[in-house]
Amino acid sequence: MDFQEFPFHPRIRSGIQAVGYVHPTPIQEKAIPVVLEGRDLIGVAQTGTGKTAAFVLPILQRIAEGKRDRVEALVLAPTRELAEQIHQVTCALGKELGIRSVAAYGGVKKRPQAVALRRGAEVVIACPGRLLDLHGDRAIDLSHVEVLVLDEADRMCDMGFLPDIRRILALLPKNRQTLFFSATMPPEVRRLAEGILRDPATVEVDAAAPAKTVSHAFYPITEGRKRDLLLALLRGPATGRVLVFTRTKHRAQGLACFLGKAGFNVAAIEGDMAQRDRQGALDGFRSGRYDILVATDVAARGIDVEDITHVINFDMPDSVDAYTHRVGRTGRVAKSGQALTLSAPTDRLRRSWVEKAVGKPIESRRVPGFDYGAAHLSARTQPVRAPTSRITSPRSRYGRPAYLRQ
Repeated sequence: MDFQEFPFHPRIRSGIQAVGYVHPTPIQEKAIPVVLEGRDLIGVAQTGTGKTAAFVLPILQRIAEGKRDRVEALVLAPTRELAEQIHQVTCALGKELGIRSVAAYGGVKKRPQAVALRRGAEVVIACPGRLLDLHGDRAIDLSHVEVLVLDEADRMCDMGFLPDIRRILALLPKNRQTLFFSATMPPEVRRLAEGILRDPATVEVDAAAPAKTVSHAFYPITEGRKRDLLLALLRGPATGRVLVFTRTKHRAQGLACFLGKAGFNVAAIEGDMAQRDRQGALDGFRSGRYDILVATDVAARGIDVEDITHVINFDMPDSVDAYTHRVGRTGRVAKSGQALTLSAPTDRLRRSWVEKAVGKPIESRRVPGFDYGAAHLSARTQPVRAPTSRITSPRSRYGRPAYLRQ
């Protein structure tokens, strides 16, 4: 099947061609016909399977056939990065239609978003808290919303957005289409879905397990040797575009500085950074200015960067869901990727959780040539992949963020 078989408006087809879509992914093939029929939907699929286009394209079709100059579709997202990603996809696919889309999220000034909303938009993609602020300022009218999308609903529940979501639901017309997308369906998420959807269709694609295009490996190491082993991995098997996950924002910033001193082009992204700095780091990673991005779990969703070859878990995630979302940044849309996890002796229980989610034992590997008995591996005596150090860390003592120094 290809996208030309869907009954989309000719200008939407032009947008599909412009972004290079040819064949729909399984979630798109199953979800798009249901959404076009006007039914409520529960879509369960892992990250990187094409969920965004599965709801954006039918929304554009509805707008092409209906009224303009008012908010017809509202998409709720848990993070700024995910909201911005959905906004960019909407703009690209709806360019030929002249669709106006506004992304609204915290961490930046509210006034420009309010001005854009008052000028008019058909699609609004927002984080719940900022949306409520804008509605309180009377910058947005939600009384005409015909389609509501909750994207990454499980993450929104994890982040404590459930009270805000319920407040937003009270502001929307009851006669609407609601689309509910999630990578996992824990009990609280299922209860939320049952409370707001009417006779929904359910589309489930490879749920509860990482994408099959991702290979997995553990690298056993003591906590004190993790940095040295990471250097060895980055100089050996992990030589493409690499996303490294740490457990805390302080470890992310410290690890980025360490890798920068070792000669890598690296950026860090974590929740306390200003939005300008977060977006600059992400844009630099997307454009290839940085080969490595160090991130915390708060940024795992919304990092939609093509051709990430490796995800490295510097710290083992705290849950199976967190592992699934981390490794979902690679192996996207049928491309292959690798998930490498540094496993300390205290991570034995977490290893069993991950193997249960993957559905098979995960291989333990050693890096050839790495001296596992050495007390320290000097970064200065090793060949480096990049000649200069670039570090994105607004609080770093090593100077201004690299993308501000260009």
